[in-house]
Amino acid sequence: MADSAKHVIFIGRVQGVGFRFTAHRIAARHLLTGFVRNLPDGTVEMLAQGQSKDISGCIAEIERAMHGYITETKITDLPADPRHTNFKITF
Repeated sequence: MADSAKHVIFIGRVQGVGFRFTAHRIAARHLLTGFVRNLPDGTVEMLAQGQSKDISGCIAEIERAMHGYITETKITDLPADPRHTNFKITF
């Protein structure tokens, strides 16, 4: 069960560069639930739920993997939502 949740907005040249697929792969490796999707303003939104250390590790790993594309990462704490039972790419 997720003990923590983060709403993350990645800003930069983050669409059209394989960002969502990279984030999905990394989140799955960290056993997180939630989603990642492109937003109309050119940013990428992610909801990551799981153990706090796994979420932090996932975000850090995404930032390392996509460092040439991200200019800013905005992170907000959220309550965990049990409706999310896996991690998926949504549209």
